[in-house]
Amino acid sequence: MENKTVIAIDYGTQSVRVSIIDQKGKFLAFEQVRYDKPYFSPEPGYCEQYPDYYYDCMCKAAKRLTEKHPELVNKVSSISSTCFRDTAVYLDENFNVIRPSIIWLDQRQADLKRKLPFYQNAAFYIVGMTQTVNLNRKRTPAIWLQENETENWKKIKHYVPLNVYLNFRMLNVLSDSASNMIGHYPLNFKKGKWYKNGALKGELYNIDSNLMPEISPVGAVIGKITKKCSFETGFPEGLEYITTGNDKSCEALGSGQVDSQSAHVSYGTSSSIAVISQKYFEPERFLPSYIASFPGWYSGEVQIYRGYWMLTWFVQQFGQNESLEAQIERIAPEEILNEKIMDIPPGSNGLILQPYWGPGLSRPLAKGAVIGFFDVHTKFHFYRAIIEGIGFALKEGLESIEKRSGLKVKYLTISGGGSRSDAICQITSDLFNLPVYKSETCENSSLGCACAQFLALGVYKSLDEVKRNMIRYNKAFTPNKKASEEYKKLYDRVYLKVYPSLEKIYKELTEIDVEFVKKHNKDKK
Repeated sequence: MENKTVIAIDYGTQSVRVSIIDQKGKFLAFEQVRYDKPYFSPEPGYCEQYPDYYYDCMCKAAKRLTEKHPELVNKVSSISSTCFRDTAVYLDENFNVIRPSIIWLDQRQADLKRKLPFYQNAAFYIVGMTQTVNLNRKRTPAIWLQENETENWKKIKHYVPLNVYLNFRMLNVLSDSASNMIGHYPLNFKKGKWYKNGALKGELYNIDSNLMPEISPVGAVIGKITKKCSFETGFPEGLEYITTGNDKSCEALGSGQVDSQSAHVSYGTSSSIAVISQKYFEPERFLPSYIASFPGWYSGEVQIYRGYWMLTWFVQQFGQNESLEAQIERIAPEEILNEKIMDIPPGSNGLILQPYWGPGLSRPLAKGAVIGFFDVHTKFHFYRAIIEGIGFALKEGLESIEKRSGLKVKYLTISGGGSRSDAICQITSDLFNLPVYKSETCENSSLGCACAQFLALGVYKSLDEVKRNMIRYNKAFTPNKKASEEYKKLYDRVYLKVYPSLEKIYKELTEIDVEFVKKHNKDKK
């Protein structure tokens, strides 16, 4: 049987990757372009980027790949892409970009000058979701644009997720699957359709559904590589594009998550834990399951905003010595830190960190907190406490998923930058008291994008068949009984009580901060 191959494009927050992958899960060609400037900040806390920048970087990677491997490129069966989330592109009637995209890391908030109708406010108040709804609306770029850039908002005729626009550049088609449209959009994930104007949940984002793009099924052919794109990338003109799914879903599939017995942990810029199910459920109250990157499944996911970005922040602020040592040894500073933390016991000698560096749906007022400081603690304790704090938060997420879905997880698959460390994988196994499996590739999103394509092409008939043929693990970690017992005590008796104890203080801090910002902005004027 002929060994089929596909092209997978993975648009990440820090870089873009283009790969040719065969039906056995082997990377035959791979090119990566790191963004010189992932975003720019017109104001403190703002994160913006021109959407064409991502396409241009992809073209650079694609050109390198196609020029090095022309014989492989001409034999590929299809192409697809997966993309980071919650980043919209604003187009006029001629499909021209109106302004830079507000990317998912952006921290600006709208003032909510437009109030929801009384009956909607009353409904959310009754179910105790007023704060959550208000946070969601404040973080919606469309509402911010309506309040602050009215002329730009009037020009918008197409309000589309980033990956849809990148598809448009390749195919001249403004479409994608619902799985690749996660963000502050009026999308009914259970049905995979846009909410009609006036619908209770859709109304939160204040975006006319007529501005939104066409939604295609997962695994559908939505277009072909155009002549222009072929010239810019070297991709074969006429190559069919198959819809797959969002970054985390592809990453999970590329790590071997093919049933409801496993949970997938992603230790990336944004960390998450997810369980797939053929039945729709809400992993947290009012948090939807997302459509998976393959037909008939949902992914119930809990995310920790800026998860392993915290480790990068730590290295920048406190890891100067390790950075110098790493340069000499030609390794990442995190590798040195990961070795140091193995001499520290579980629980970091009583140092507990709550990793909320950005509010979430269930905790709209949450902020980061560290408790338990003592003179025995070093920066290495702090580093380990960050890792453990993210683990505790994800464990809490998994408990919510299991409770609301009725599923019971037996093991974890793991990927993302943090998973490269055996120390972190072992801590994860101990903290969850579950086996952890790490695949042999670090490019799990690209591999998952390829897996979904082979499923759509009919090369494989089932997810199990995909896993048997394309996923390989190079390490397994089993929990240390003593460490797991220690983590359970800290989780039950300390970690779970931190947020309830600090919630009122977080509220006061938020109010004081808002007052300060308003006064500062007034003084600037």
